[in-house]
Amino acid sequence: MKKNSLFDSFILGSQQLNNRVIMSPMTRTRSSAGDEPNALTAKYYGQRASAGLIITEAVNIAPHGKGYLWTPGIYTTGQIEGWRHVTDQVHDNGGKIFAQIWHVGRMSHVSMMPGGEAPWGVTNEQAVGWDVFAHDEHGKLTFVPASVPRELRTDEIPGLVNDFRNAFKNMKEVGFDGVELHAANGYIFEQFMNATLNTRTDHYGGQTVGGRLRFTLEVVDAAIEVLGAGNVGVRLSPFGTYNGIPDSDLMEETYFALIHELQNRGIGYIHLVYELLPKGNIEQAVFENETLPVKLLKRTRDIFKGAIIWCGGFNQEKAQDALDTGLVDLIAFGRPFIANPDLVERFRHKWPIAVADRSAFYTRNGEVGYTDFPFYNAG
Repeated sequence: MKKNSLFDSFILGSQQLNNRVIMSPMTRTRSSAGDEPNALTAKYYGQRASAGLIITEAVNIAPHGKGYLWTPGIYTTGQIEGWRHVTDQVHDNGGKIFAQIWHVGRMSHVSMMPGGEAPWGVTNEQAVGWDVFAHDEHGKLTFVPASVPRELRTDEIPGLVNDFRNAFKNMKEVGFDGVELHAANGYIFEQFMNATLNTRTDHYGGQTVGGRLRFTLEVVDAAIEVLGAGNVGVRLSPFGTYNGIPDSDLMEETYFALIHELQNRGIGYIHLVYELLPKGNIEQAVFENETLPVKLLKRTRDIFKGAIIWCGGFNQEKAQDALDTGLVDLIAFGRPFIANPDLVERFRHKWPIAVADRSAFYTRNGEVGYTDFPFYNAG
């Protein structure tokens, strides 16, 4: 059987992707006042349109969902118009673009919340030892501890689902090709799904798998209603403990129940986040990693018939090795896309891969470290 190449086209839901190289979502904190995407945002994504699919940085659905300064929203007129320029630029350059959508839940600070209120939590338990990007008491931009949240009331949750629904409508209006729900890395979806953290006693509570999944699936259903199932993806990080997500003996039960539900709904893809070990071949570097037992990936493939995207510190060689297993369909690259807007062509022609200094990741110096990385000149 012919093995798939990174450069083969792929049908994702109703979209035809030109290749299997995905630009992973990356927070860049580059929005203008009012959390609006700007001309540089459009240029940045347009430069990288040769990716099979671009997944944007995480986008805020409402002021109460924000956990990091200078991250874009999609709920005001200015924000919506800013994103329209982004999608136009990507499409004009022959690309496809999904928006990643999030609500950070408890991972916020009172200085960013409307009226200085407490962040919205699944419970009132603080993410002790974890920081967010905000102004400190002296007005300096820095990382500060996440504030103590307040537990969402049961009667508030339908309104939160509707905030997501409105965001999906705005995404459709401005021409996004689809949406990815950020259900990884300890934000609100994962907070609901974690059986240890979610001690609620209502029908969104963590005692049952149905309760743990209810909120996430309500938002997935809203996305399907607006955008169509094939244009919806969900990003997951099973076994992850980022942003204070505690260990749970029920993680696998919750994860596979969710995968079954997503398969039943026919969504376009799931996007799995794992870091590769730094040495060894793909079997050693991935399948022997305790955080990714091969049985989990194989069982996921057995259950889920849509596309599986894998993100985890890949280089070109390891990405091709991962495709060769047949267990995943698409490979997402994050940091390599920062300094290499033409990453796909660099892979294709074996051109050198530039490496961005970490200091460029979140700076706000206009084009510097953002849109000033050159395309390769083959001479």
